[in-house]
Amino acid sequence: MNKPISAAETQPRAAGPLAGLKVIDLTHVMAGPTCTLMLADMGAEVIKIEKWPNGDDTRHSVPPKIGDEAASFLMMNRNKRGIVLDLKTDGGKTILRRLIAGADVLVENFAPGAMERLGFGYEALHKDFPALIYCSLSGFGRTGPYKHRRGFDLVAQAMSGIMSFTGERPDGPPVKCGPPLSDITAGLLAAMGILAAYAHRLKTGEGQWVETSLFEAALVQTYWQSTIALATDTAPRAMGSAHPLNAPYQAFEASDGWLVVGGANKKNWLLMLEALGAPELAADPRFVNGSDRMANLKELETELSRRFRKQTRDHWLAALEEKGVPCGPVNDMLQALCDPQTLARDMVVAVDHSTLGPVKTIGLPVKFSETPGKVRSGAPVYGEHTREVLREYGFDHAQIEAFEREGAVFAAEDVPKPGQQVA
Repeated sequence: MNKPISAAETQPRAAGPLAGLKVIDLTHVMAGPTCTLMLADMGAEVIKIEKWPNGDDTRHSVPPKIGDEAASFLMMNRNKRGIVLDLKTDGGKTILRRLIAGADVLVENFAPGAMERLGFGYEALHKDFPALIYCSLSGFGRTGPYKHRRGFDLVAQAMSGIMSFTGERPDGPPVKCGPPLSDITAGLLAAMGILAAYAHRLKTGEGQWVETSLFEAALVQTYWQSTIALATDTAPRAMGSAHPLNAPYQAFEASDGWLVVGGANKKNWLLMLEALGAPELAADPRFVNGSDRMANLKELETELSRRFRKQTRDHWLAALEEKGVPCGPVNDMLQALCDPQTLARDMVVAVDHSTLGPVKTIGLPVKFSETPGKVRSGAPVYGEHTREVLREYGFDHAQIEAFEREGAVFAAEDVPKPGQQVA
């Protein structure tokens, strides 16, 4: 007997697991847009609201530019539709309120108190829209002595301790991690919080306030260093690429470049020594177990470094991989983006932009077997979808024209859809 086909099997796949989720995006720059980017890539409908007259600050983070658009804005705002509102006008407030009435989620990273002054704070909206999930990202959170401070990644990295243990040597100057660590992590935490709140709402119908901060996002990156500090009452210091708890687990220089090796546990340590042709180090009392190697880390680095310098990076990578020792080359950014694993996992993709044509961007880092997410559309031109969205939310032509005269909205002139021929 043939197996009956379920109703679910006859339905087309959704465009991502969050298809149907409606998100109002009142964020700018990095942390907030990272959050809404994750939601959009997983299928949510995200309407990005930009301020008048200058829009998201990343529109002005140049160079580099691609055509007339800032590359930074293009990266952080694909898969979103964009409209421009002046929330200081009555018309802008009217429009935003109607958008919120039809939304599941609102995300904002305004300065402390700004949403309340505009009349869109959580308490005010929760009374009228109790099912709304309201997400706030800030520098330090909505409680505590620093709640009124503005937040920046540099400040979060400094105050969280990260800059005190980043760098080449313990007595060196403080060093910031290259990427905006707290911004990106805060965005990921916010997206996780929104999805948890959404799961709760599916069970109860209740919305709630979800919030996180750059400071907390930076702190959660310090799990190992916090472990050491809390257990020993001693602040860890910079160790270069070395690990604070395991060795060897760091970068080494070969004759023609750098590689990293994870030879920390007993198995990998012994296999690494086989690959290096240095079995005598296994019996060296300084390096017998992990605690010995950590206690004599400088001597260990010296012994291993002089051996790694005798051959090329490719030689060592091949030897280590043959033994099954975790290792890899230290790539620059172009090398990382061209890596065959990067391409195989669709982590660099091309997406059609309305005016620029295909633009390369980073892909979705979470894969789903049944409801795959996708980079579907390029970042919006400033005000590209203003009229389209207003029409969808019930405003007629006369009302839209009145909003434009008031200065409540800005709408770009007709922007071609991807692939559309322009006369």
